[in-house]
Amino acid sequence: MESTAVGKQLFLGFDNDLTIRIHLGIYGKWNFYQVPITKAPDVWGQVRARFGVSKASADLRGPTVCEVIDQEGVNLVLKRLGPDPLNPDPKGSEALKFVAKVKNSKLPIGAALMNQAVISGIGNVYRAELLFRAGLNPKTPGEKINESKIIAIWDDAVKLMRIGVKTGLMLTRDDHLRGRVLVRDRYFVYKREGLECRVCNKKVLMEEFLARKLYWCPKCQR
Repeated sequence: MESTAVGKQLFLGFDNDLTIRIHLGIYGKWNFYQVPITKAPDVWGQVRARFGVSKASADLRGPTVCEVIDQEGVNLVLKRLGPDPLNPDPKGSEALKFVAKVKNSKLPIGAALMNQAVISGIGNVYRAELLFRAGLNPKTPGEKINESKIIAIWDDAVKLMRIGVKTGLMLTRDDHLRGRVLVRDRYFVYKREGLECRVCNKKVLMEEFLARKLYWCPKCQR
């Protein structure tokens, strides 16, 4: 078996040329056990799949997607995904694809960053924090943003997501990128609505934006 991740999609490939595609979504999670599958705990709750080897096993619970597909199905999924900041060559063709997709879009950048066809792997936390760090109003149309600013957003996504992989945490404040950090100290604006901006002391806003909660500072992000 081999595993590959692109954005929020996990592909588990097997010797029979079939692949299990998994997208955890908001509620999906893994439970891991340091025992062989024959000694794993009884199944309970919403277990969609159970995996195991000689010394370990795992249950997959509540994912948005868990399906068996062939190589053609894998190719179809990959075709509709945007560039991934965790790609081994993030500053090469992936960055150029991202610039092109944003510049050719009339979508507000706050919507574009959540569109997995524009960029893979960005969720609500990184969307809010990347735009704050870039000083960019989330409602700015992609086509109105200059290329250097788009590249800066991409480079920052590469940096922050690599830190996330290394630490297992989403950390976005430069003075808190190492060590243990309380949840309330990890972010500039995410889930800080009504509190003072850490930079300008203006109140952080939260609003419904395309069916998701958007957090931003109206003074720092113009």
